[in-house]
Amino acid sequence: MKNLFATLRDYDPGMLPAVAETWRVNSKSLTDEELIRQLQGAMLEPEKAETIWDQLDEPARSALQLLVSSAQSRMKIGQFERFYGKIRKLGRAQIDREKPHLQGETIAESLYYRGLIGEGFDKVDDNLIGFVFVPTDLIGALPMHKTSYESLEAGAEDAQEAMPALGLIDGVDAVSRADTSIVDDLTTLLAMLQAKAVPLEAGRFAPGFAAELRPYLLQPGAGRLSFLLAIASSANLIDVEGGLAQLQRDEARAWLEAVRAQQIRRLAAAWLESSNYRDMWHIPGLKPEDSGWNYDAAAARSAVMNLLADLLPENGWVSINDLIEIIKEFEPDFQRPNGDYDSWYIRSEAGEFLTGFESWDAVEGALIEFYLSSPMHWLGLVDIGDDVARLTAYGRAFLEISDWPRPIEPDTRIDVQNDGALLVSRRVNRFERFQLARFAQCMQAGDRYVYRIDADSIQRAAAQDINAKHIQSFVARHLDGKPMPLPISKLLRSWRAGAQTSVSIESMFVLRATSKETLEKIFATPAFRRYLGARLGPVACVVRPDQWEALRASLRESAIDVDISRLQADFD
Repeated sequence: MKNLFATLRDYDPGMLPAVAETWRVNSKSLTDEELIRQLQGAMLEPEKAETIWDQLDEPARSALQLLVSSAQSRMKIGQFERFYGKIRKLGRAQIDREKPHLQGETIAESLYYRGLIGEGFDKVDDNLIGFVFVPTDLIGALPMHKTSYESLEAGAEDAQEAMPALGLIDGVDAVSRADTSIVDDLTTLLAMLQAKAVPLEAGRFAPGFAAELRPYLLQPGAGRLSFLLAIASSANLIDVEGGLAQLQRDEARAWLEAVRAQQIRRLAAAWLESSNYRDMWHIPGLKPEDSGWNYDAAAARSAVMNLLADLLPENGWVSINDLIEIIKEFEPDFQRPNGDYDSWYIRSEAGEFLTGFESWDAVEGALIEFYLSSPMHWLGLVDIGDDVARLTAYGRAFLEISDWPRPIEPDTRIDVQNDGALLVSRRVNRFERFQLARFAQCMQAGDRYVYRIDADSIQRAAAQDINAKHIQSFVARHLDGKPMPLPISKLLRSWRAGAQTSVSIESMFVLRATSKETLEKIFATPAFRRYLGARLGPVACVVRPDQWEALRASLRESAIDVDISRLQADFD
């Protein structure tokens, strides 16, 4: 980090007299620059440095030794403060009154006001991180050898100790094995988006579309549906713009045509790098605020995945709680590079702000558990049970512990039934099911999806320039030479020219006359005719919507009796 001269220049001038008093340097009549020069000379004298060292108590000496033994003789400010307390930045009057250089409120404060440690910033992975350090040239002057070697070596070992291995667990309860159903559910979503763009509200599917989609999902939970939207967007399979989600056709086709293992790999990579999906916002019980602090979801995710790669065994169950405790002890600042636990705006379910390191379990601990039990489980990477987790073959590959699986996918056909039902196994290529969904209606989702071709689905197909010949060719390809089922054949023949015929069913008010002559008289009178619609026969016609009361009044003014009770019976 910095040498002693640079460290002294960074100190507030108000604390230089306190440092001078500690090191027996006369500060009277000296400018700040002159005093710094005098201090530098005195502090680098081994004899004086040894005197100051001897005045320190054992905890303070151990703190210095631990700091020197750390990488680059420095430690993140937040981590150092958790071990040795905070450093108050006092003005000259407060220093004169409280004399922190003689007896600070914390170990860190005593070292700081004696001039033994400094604070600085350095750039690490594009983040500006605050560090506590011992000035580089001061390290050589301090008599580290006079520290009790028992405590010195123990402290150094604690600072550099490798993270312990997690013990394996037997007798796991409530096991939920990971699967790859996210591939199938995303196929269903893309199939629905190919027909129309759908509205979004606050980054989620609008309730109407969500309700329409859920019956056809293998896992319809609201949290997983939000994840599905974000990952599809992150993987460039859909485009989100102007409050609408719509299909990215070329990218979606490439993904749909891939084998399942490669589809999982692309989705997992999209989650790892996603800035669209902010995991913290989806943890039950946490209420993060959208402004006032910076949260890098991708950086936090990447940091934890690196830790999991080191901690999780290739095979076997481990305790999620033990895993979280190890990360808390050895890498607690994985998502807060500067160790700042005070400026993030996160509330609990009860509305209380979760600040300070004491909230680590409620925030960071909950986030790690969420990674395992939700996104990683949904992506088929982790099996979970009661407070336990286990990597799958996909999970080991994702953490780069092993190669990605390459299972063989047989060419599975759609099963076309004699009654016209089309049964689609999950083993069928996803692009084939996506194509089928363009002209058939999904009736049931599961290990086998059930589709049917009907008038509505053909109407939808026609809007996409798909005609009966296209449909017949697709179905015939899956029949392997067997005859076309009669229900499908008849429907396609009826629609051979395209979906041109339609009917509508609607309610209306009807006027019935007692004779043909009476109805003719009514139609011949302009005062009556303006309330009427189409004729329904020789003695009946349609009354325009919301006009029957006006027609009744007009008829009565012309001495034509109206049977109101019958009218109400017919149309109430």
